[in-house]
Amino acid sequence: MTERALRLGTRRSKLAMAQSGQVADTVSRVTGRPVELVEITTYGDTSRENLAQIGGTGVFVTALRDALLGGEVDFAVHSLKDLPTAQPDDLALAAVPLRADPRDVLIARDGMTFTELPAGARIGTGSPRRMAQLNAYARNHGLAIETVPIRGNIDTRIGFVHKGELDAVVLAAAGLHRVGRIDEVTDFLSVDTVLPAPGQGALAIECAASNASLTAALAELDDPYTRAAVAAERSLLAALEAGCSAPVGALADLLADGQIVKEMRLRGVVGATDGSTLVQLSTTGPVPETHDQAMALGRELAAEMLAKGAAGLMGERAL
Repeated sequence: MTERALRLGTRRSKLAMAQSGQVADTVSRVTGRPVELVEITTYGDTSRENLAQIGGTGVFVTALRDALLGGEVDFAVHSLKDLPTAQPDDLALAAVPLRADPRDVLIARDGMTFTELPAGARIGTGSPRRMAQLNAYARNHGLAIETVPIRGNIDTRIGFVHKGELDAVVLAAAGLHRVGRIDEVTDFLSVDTVLPAPGQGALAIECAASNASLTAALAELDDPYTRAAVAAERSLLAALEAGCSAPVGALADLLADGQIVKEMRLRGVVGATDGSTLVQLSTTGPVPETHDQAMALGRELAAEMLAKGAAGLMGERAL
């Protein structure tokens, strides 16, 4: 008798379905069991409110986690940057697979790059983090831009440019890769210009902590370097007491000497959305060998950022 299919809970968006489908194929190969997608609608998918207003953190995650705990699905795939920083005891973060490109990208009219945009260009993004850094870069380089808050899926956002309502939109490279639209990008934004959201480009695979055999099977998909990097980034976010809608960027990357990975560098930024003030710092240390070491790296940098005035830039704390 063949084993029953594993049920993978996913959001209904085209992007979520694409990334969940890719994970399903891998899990099926690793476990030898078929995997079926179970579509779950989350509050973040149905609400038209601005992400910052509905609390940001967890709005895309809660319904999936409820389905996991209720036994409706066996495991779930999230965009890691959507996960609240505190991990519930009854759920295991079974795997953080190899990260995709963490950068933000621009899709602009007429194939323009960021620096080619005309004076007064309207750039759409729903992210205070992106707004803060784009506006700061523009101020520092004598560019005049207007950041315009938008929501919606990838199609909707790119549509604003095609219809001429906006000159450009900013999106995550990883999402465009996963839905096969990376060729529409007109500029890859250097992480020196715009630091990504903590965990951007990475996926999180969760299952019930009580299911030891499934947790072990899913762990085959884990990439330890990606897990250490995102743990450091999310620890920084947690120590700044910021939700996923706060204007915080963070990226941990590995510094290699030839083939040998020597150190991990963690960069963080917090900014006022108009770009008038940015607190941007980095720290470098040995590659974390444990979760606690990765967390310590994030807390250390957060403490330095808070000492430099980061707290005053966080906006309203989401309660």
